[in-house]
Amino acid sequence: MALFGNAHTINPATAQQDYARLLGQGEQVHAAFLLIRDTILFTDRRLILVDKQGITGKKTEYHSVPYRSITHFSVETAGTFDLDAELKIWISGSATPLQKTFTKGVDIYEVQAILTQFVAR
Repeated sequence: MALFGNAHTINPATAQQDYARLLGQGEQVHAAFLLIRDTILFTDRRLILVDKQGITGKKTEYHSVPYRSITHFSVETAGTFDLDAELKIWISGSATPLQKTFTKGVDIYEVQAILTQFVAR
């Protein structure tokens, strides 16, 4: 289980500045979420998963997923005893989904709606 209350939304303009080095020319961040140490960015072109690794978090993996590569996704809402919600994303060519856990600080329905907006184009 993730730590309580550490997940939250990030202002898209702040994320645009913080992650400018990752973005292509003219690429815009439309939504961003901080999940404990990891970050998810929804841009107008792709989904970017920022995965902090190790004890210090200095090592970072940046996973870029073009929306056209997403074959399907699912959300699992939080329950009474399990307070975390999950997002699973299947990418073409991979049988195992990418999984991210959201604590109660993020509305999983909002995440699902944003992903739907970009994948359904």
